Amino acid sequence: MRFRVRNTAHVFERVGLAMAGAACGLFVGAYVGSAIPTLTTQGFLLLMMALGAVGFYLGIDTPQMPFDDAHGDIDAAEFLSAAGTLCATLTALVSVAVIVLRLDPHMAWTWLVFAGWIAGVAMQIVAGAKARMRK
Repeated sequence: MRFRVRNTAHVFERVGLAMAGAACGLFVGAYVGSAIPTLTTQGFLLLMMALGAVGFYLGIDTPQMPFDDAHGDIDAAEFLSAAGTLCATLTALVSVAVIVLRLDPHMAWTWLVFAGWIAGVAMQIVAGAKARMRK
């Protein structure tokens, strides 16, 4: 019984993280899409949400590599996960601020947010895949 409850809790956690990633993707997509006319499509918003959901599902809470003092190796998956989460959430925060405060930043900032989001979720996806492959 405890095993099923633990597995259910883990599924709830992963689904919650995926929904948080999708929400972040929606904010980034709304900001970037409103600033770059060719990206003002529902497909773009869905793509951004899907990338966020997959990135946050796989890349947050990755299984850690066993700590071994003898080798001194760094856990690349853990570092990529942390860096990717930072990039993705920072770009989502900037996107929300731009939308809510009705700011009109230079187009270079929009492209930087877009690139930061793509880099962040890519790092999360790679980190999650790498960490799960070594199990």
